[in-house]
Amino acid sequence: MKLRATLTGFTAILMWSFLALFTAASGKIPPFQLSAICFAIGSVPGIVVLILKPERLVLLRQPAKVWIVGIAGLFGYHFLYFTALRNAPAVEAGLIAYLWPLLIVVGSALLPGERLRWYHVAGAIAGLAGTVLIVGRNGFHFDGAYAVGYGAAFLCAFTWSGYSLLTRRFDAVSTDVVTGFCLATSVLSLICHLGLEATIWPETIFQWIAVVGLGLFPVGAAFYAWDYGVKNGDIQILGAASYAAPLLSTLILTLFGFAEPSWGIAGACLLVTGGAVLAAHRMILRRSSEQQIAGAE
Repeated sequence: MKLRATLTGFTAILMWSFLALFTAASGKIPPFQLSAICFAIGSVPGIVVLILKPERLVLLRQPAKVWIVGIAGLFGYHFLYFTALRNAPAVEAGLIAYLWPLLIVVGSALLPGERLRWYHVAGAIAGLAGTVLIVGRNGFHFDGAYAVGYGAAFLCAFTWSGYSLLTRRFDAVSTDVVTGFCLATSVLSLICHLGLEATIWPETIFQWIAVVGLGLFPVGAAFYAWDYGVKNGDIQILGAASYAAPLLSTLILTLFGFAEPSWGIAGACLLVTGGAVLAAHRMILRRSSEQQIAGAE
């Protein structure tokens, strides 16, 4: 059960690795408008399930704290991330925002029944080092003039790590509620779009396909998979493995011609992969031993 949930959570990381590609292919749609459209699409699978199985509607009756955490997590993260990108260079803001996997690993020590081991932290730090190689391959230029953007990026990292850790404490809450989180995030994003941005629609069928792909996977199914994974899987392994997302994203962009290959990417591969294996090695060995015992029987 725990292994299956962890693997389900990892599918969210795989889907997030396509976020940059789909976003780049979606054209020049403003971020809040894109968020509003994609989260609306992301809520559709959950709505379909509720229509087909109306008895599950009762699962949406949750305490206010569940809705506050969920909506603050999804909308708050994106609002702060877009704010960071508007007020600081994308490279530095992105790196700061991507402290959240390390914060999840360290913060997991506060969760009931969890024990933080040295290899969890070491694996997460190795992943962070690999992310530095990827994000900062053209250098960093931190400047005090962008303090607002850097601050928003820090809050962004704490928001998503906090959401993930608190979600673990709501392990009895059905993943069906993510449908409501997506709908609320779509509405709030639309309000921000109408107040802050000019509307720009996709110009080609390929851009529309990219938008739909974003809504169905990185900004849709990924959040359902992550919710299930952090509630029922190994959150420490998922935190360390999350550093695979920027690496896989860069590899995908390189494959499709949006980025150039480099030795830095190769080094990042070693760090991120090694870190993930280190963090998960106990689970891997335990699974291997169980299979050997089952085979012997």
